[in-house]
Amino acid sequence: MRKPATGAERHDVVVIGGGHNGLTCAAYLAKAGLRVKVLERRKVVGGAAVTEEFHPGFRNSTASYTVSLLDPLVIADLGLLGQGLTIVERRAQNFLPLPDGRYLLTGEGRTRSEIAKFSARDAARYDDYAAELSRIADVLRDLARDQPPNLVEGVSLRGLTELLRLGRLGNSLRKLGMRERRALLDLFTQSAADYLDGFFESEPVKALFAFDAVVGNYASPYTPGTAYVLLHHAFGEVNGRRGVWGHAIGGMGAITQAMAKAAQAAGAEIETGAAVRDVVVEKDRAVAVTLEDGRVVHAKALAANVNLKLLYNDMVPPGALPPDFAHRMRRFKCGSGTFRMNVALSALPNFLALPGQGRGDHHTAGIILAPGMDYMDRAFHDARAHGWSREPIVEMLIPSTLDDTLAPEGAHVASLFCQHVAPDLSDARSWDDCRDGVADLMIATVDRYAPGFAASVIARQILSPLDLEREFGLVGGDIFHGALTLDQIFSARPMLGFADYRGPLKGLYHCGAGAHPGGGVTGLPGRNAARAIARDLGRRV
Repeated sequence: MRKPATGAERHDVVVIGGGHNGLTCAAYLAKAGLRVKVLERRKVVGGAAVTEEFHPGFRNSTASYTVSLLDPLVIADLGLLGQGLTIVERRAQNFLPLPDGRYLLTGEGRTRSEIAKFSARDAARYDDYAAELSRIADVLRDLARDQPPNLVEGVSLRGLTELLRLGRLGNSLRKLGMRERRALLDLFTQSAADYLDGFFESEPVKALFAFDAVVGNYASPYTPGTAYVLLHHAFGEVNGRRGVWGHAIGGMGAITQAMAKAAQAAGAEIETGAAVRDVVVEKDRAVAVTLEDGRVVHAKALAANVNLKLLYNDMVPPGALPPDFAHRMRRFKCGSGTFRMNVALSALPNFLALPGQGRGDHHTAGIILAPGMDYMDRAFHDARAHGWSREPIVEMLIPSTLDDTLAPEGAHVASLFCQHVAPDLSDARSWDDCRDGVADLMIATVDRYAPGFAASVIARQILSPLDLEREFGLVGGDIFHGALTLDQIFSARPMLGFADYRGPLKGLYHCGAGAHPGGGVTGLPGRNAARAIARDLGRRV
């Protein structure tokens, strides 16, 4: 075991990783009066929520790309609006163009009439669908803001505390009527296809909603459990309006820059270009980290905002973990089938379904290129067999239609979130060798819906699953830091017995998206972990 170096840095809490959850955790703990230091490997804080220039004059959100799930409690508690954060709503929510020239364009005051173009029955049922999701999301939103019941063995004061927590969970669920409780069970266990079939008959309508079940999720909409991912994306709000998606002026980096300012204003220290090599363990306690430059930084508590597979497989010394925990963490599922691109454009796309290159409401929406659930299903199975779908799912956002700080006048930037691709390629192939060809395919897919799009591309930034892992620590390109499957959510995230943000080593905590409530730019894993750490250090958040 390493001995503390003479004159080594000492803090109350060291946060490993300056992504949005790490910054959130640091800000809450610093506000509680603790001495906090954030160590970030990259030269800029923010993790996957950053804004960077990828071509001269063109800036965009590099990885994460849209706002809705950021919890209003986090925004208010950290005073992010006072730190310069501004979020604007899309002028339309989603745009689904179809190969036959029809389209759906949803948003306030238009969703039902758009659905009615395809099915009067579906339009009549839309309000029931939206109300059911909203009622369940309201309850689960509250549960996401707290530690889930943590299953512990034996009779102890800790076990009694968890029983009380389980009782509070029961009280929360009593807010739902029996019909909603049955729907909750459906949403946790069914496929998105099964759930949507219970409301709608039109395939384009079901595709519009099914996209939220597969985005970032390496699965078919027919895969059991995908209905929960759909629900997970229903938690959000923008500027007090539930179920709305928006854009942070200045890109996603504006969120994390505001968080960093809030943390620093409270007294936290942030160091970039400070890669953590390993966690120092003495007996059964994590006591320090060693940086790549050899420095040792000690703390009473270490909060890990890195993928838990990286933490426990690469940073914690071999043999320091309970064997069953180490075995299960090696099998923790990561990999979201994501291929991410940013493109600089000379002009807005001209869609066959809704012609015109003047900025329209549909250009501000989430543009979904996936005409049906069967199409999404084929995309998934094709990726498993071939390495990537030859008819991929593409969501495109053009944030420069809402934010003129991102591109030169008259030009635009677009985010392409593309699926499905295999996190790891077979037959000794590498994503380094295949990435450009797959990027061509993604551009060509958009061009089929908007001829001339390919010719308008001035430059492109490509992030394969391997690139996302190397650059941002997203193992397997997993944007959720661990699949949102039934065995990896709520009290089972990251596994039963460790849902309270505490790892098996004393003093080591989980504050990233590998902890409850999981992925998305919410800030809630960081907030919830800060509360656990503060309690253990005799403070209150």
